[in-house]
Amino acid sequence: MDQHRRDLLKGAPLIMSAATAFGSQANSAIRYGIIGTGGRGQYVGTLMTKHPSARLTAICDKFPDRIDAAKTKIPTADGAKSYRDYRELLDDPNIDAVLIATPVFLHPEHFEAAVASKKHIYCEKPAGADVAGCKRMLRAWETRDKSKRIQFGFQQRFSSQYLKSHSYLTSGKIGEMKLMMSYWVLGYLPPTGDSGQYKDHSPEDQKLRRWGSWTALSGGPIVEQDCHGVDTINWFGGDARPLSAVGRGGLRFPLPYGDWGTDHHDVIYQYPNGLEGWLISIKHTAGYRDVKEQFFGSKGMLETSRSYMKLHGMTPDVRYKSADDLRDTSLMEKEESKADITNEATQAFFNGILKGDSNDMTPTAVQSTLTSILGRMAIETKREVTWDEMMRSA
Repeated sequence: MDQHRRDLLKGAPLIMSAATAFGSQANSAIRYGIIGTGGRGQYVGTLMTKHPSARLTAICDKFPDRIDAAKTKIPTADGAKSYRDYRELLDDPNIDAVLIATPVFLHPEHFEAAVASKKHIYCEKPAGADVAGCKRMLRAWETRDKSKRIQFGFQQRFSSQYLKSHSYLTSGKIGEMKLMMSYWVLGYLPPTGDSGQYKDHSPEDQKLRRWGSWTALSGGPIVEQDCHGVDTINWFGGDARPLSAVGRGGLRFPLPYGDWGTDHHDVIYQYPNGLEGWLISIKHTAGYRDVKEQFFGSKGMLETSRSYMKLHGMTPDVRYKSADDLRDTSLMEKEESKADITNEATQAFFNGILKGDSNDMTPTAVQSTLTSILGRMAIETKREVTWDEMMRSA
């Protein structure tokens, strides 16, 4: 064998693409499992089945009725193996990738185990419910197989319109940016009582079933829900972490269960170089929805959302309609979203695996989660809280 051929073979394991490893891309199959088959696991797991190379191999949940629901609602899940213990699913050598869609406080534990099993990972947001959980995730991440793709459910980063808006920002199209705003305004009617849906379960299981209502299990509304907007302003801010935060909030409606401290809040984050990020969040809005971000620069303003992006240019004369009436688009560029952004994210996950693109979102996902926790601490303490103080808290 000549030296050139020996060199090629010696290097083959390093340069072999994932598409080659899985066989030809047209006939390849990426076998994935789902840990956590509640509402989010069913939704994202269903989107994953739409990728031509994805094969749902196994599902796992603590509760049998959730497994039954997944087998009914997720295409092809009826033929998947079912587990009650996530460790057994991760030990299955026939699984290449895993979706983690469990309650937030379990994300660090399940992420740690998935890293150890050397699977590709799609973990739902946020990274954890508290500082200790985020630190645990980072310690696990340090031991990762760097050839594996690790993606989180911060799907804005995969949206065509968000990516276009981000390119406008980084190319200088809106000039120097000093202010970012995230609006997370949505909700149904306020709760009026405990439905008693899980009254036949143990108190522990009742709490686990409704984990979103408990701060220790979910991180509270700012960490579990508003983190999408927080991640977006972090991203557009150059993925620099804020230096500090101040915030206020409270309850407009009494809680029939759970321990949320706020159903409305506003937080101001101070970033390096005089950049500010504002979060404005209101729950229980009787169906009214306003979920978007705005980025104000010296030459223009970008507005992003799940359904559109806008670029507002200069307004040289306030007599223009668009000064007050946004139906006049003469000074705007607007583009509707081409696809569901979560679907774009799941497609990117499998495409990346096939291409051997080991994109790793862990550092930014943890940072955005910690940024949300920083805002929660500022609201709870009613004073300015620094990043360093937050990190020393656990």
